[in-house]
Amino acid sequence: MRIGSITHQFVPVETRVPLKFGTETLTSVTCSRIRLEARGSSGAKVTGWGETPLSVQWVWPSELPYTERHEALMAFSESLVEAWTDWEREGDALELGHDLVFEDLPKRLDAYNDIERKGREPMPWLAALVCASPIDLALHDAFGHSLGRPTYACYDGESLAHDLSRYLEPAEDSKVRFGGRYPADYLLSDLPESLPVWHLVGGLDPLDSLELRGDEPDDGYPVHLREWIRRDGLSCLKIKLRGNDYEWDYRRLLEVGRISAEEGVDHLTTDFNCTVTEPAYVNDILDRLAREDSSTHCRILYVEQPFPYDLEMHRIPVHSVADRKPLFMDESAHDWKHVRLGRELGWNGVALKTCKTQTGALLSLCWAKAHGMSLMVQDLTNPMLAQIPHALLGHHAGTIMGVESNGMQFYPEASIREARVHPGLYQRRGGRLDLSTIRGPGFGYRIEEIDRL
Repeated sequence: MRIGSITHQFVPVETRVPLKFGTETLTSVTCSRIRLEARGSSGAKVTGWGETPLSVQWVWPSELPYTERHEALMAFSESLVEAWTDWEREGDALELGHDLVFEDLPKRLDAYNDIERKGREPMPWLAALVCASPIDLALHDAFGHSLGRPTYACYDGESLAHDLSRYLEPAEDSKVRFGGRYPADYLLSDLPESLPVWHLVGGLDPLDSLELRGDEPDDGYPVHLREWIRRDGLSCLKIKLRGNDYEWDYRRLLEVGRISAEEGVDHLTTDFNCTVTEPAYVNDILDRLAREDSSTHCRILYVEQPFPYDLEMHRIPVHSVADRKPLFMDESAHDWKHVRLGRELGWNGVALKTCKTQTGALLSLCWAKAHGMSLMVQDLTNPMLAQIPHALLGHHAGTIMGVESNGMQFYPEASIREARVHPGLYQRRGGRLDLSTIRGPGFGYRIEEIDRL
């Protein structure tokens, strides 16, 4: 393929309830939506779509004003659209995506920070990835359309120009070889129509009716955890913790654990949001929980990213945590090279996100699986079109347990048009997401049936 025109739209979305991210709180988000036109090998024009929420608090934790960071992300996104329109190279989606994301994007980020952010705090690499993500997603969608097949059916040796040895290097202490291997070799081939789904228990979320303050929205949706569990049949809960308030974190685990036991929830995970600085903090909580509430301890399936996300700056050995529970990189897993470094430091799992680009997620998936690391697919509170590639990644990755999806908690009305076409993707029923409505080439959005587009 060859990239032609790229059109761009910012879509603002307001949350129905606040979502706490570390030390900040999210009450709105701007989604970056891309329509990309390309020419396939036959010369026919194809269109691809991509969308990603520019989640400022997650990609750029800082004491800078939110407005400054938000405007910088939007400006950088627009600069990428301009730079990558009519891109001079040709290739398949993985080839082009790799060139854009891992060769050109670092140079553009450096230039942006040197010129636009001169003398000010630079934009982080994670923020740049999120800005690039909708363009990369649209590229992979267009690739499927160019071949007339679902995108995930196009990651084999017949469709890709190069095997994985062009993109990946194995760990020195392994016997892994990527020659003759393609992403399809690491993806599930026998796919169920539905997936277990994780619900996010935010740090500000009331757990039951006794915690209601009286200012909750009266919009027909659940307002506390017990209501969500009962309405959606939930069996997997992700618990947001503070990471710098030991007693609050421990008490929160006990409270959610008690409700989980009473409501029949089977699986829990803890998310410290990169605020922990010493493994002992997590170890002490897990060990105390094992002694005092073994039922809740047993329900914890894995621990997600307690430590600062800049892995190269904070090279914390985490073997002691990973010996207690599977320990998953999230914010730190920028790309497969960071996954490799994480493995050296003791991490044994990787949480994938499409918001770090489809190309990057695929390559990290392949590297991690080849080296025996477990996988999850985590949400960035994806609404509208962003939900579909996110769910597809979880569907094909072979995760430890389903996929996280919480857009329906925080802004369900934003996806009302998409939900008419894909109801099972925007409503959780029986504790699962239903992917049976995704069909056709590319990511199977069924764009022509979604009347907003």
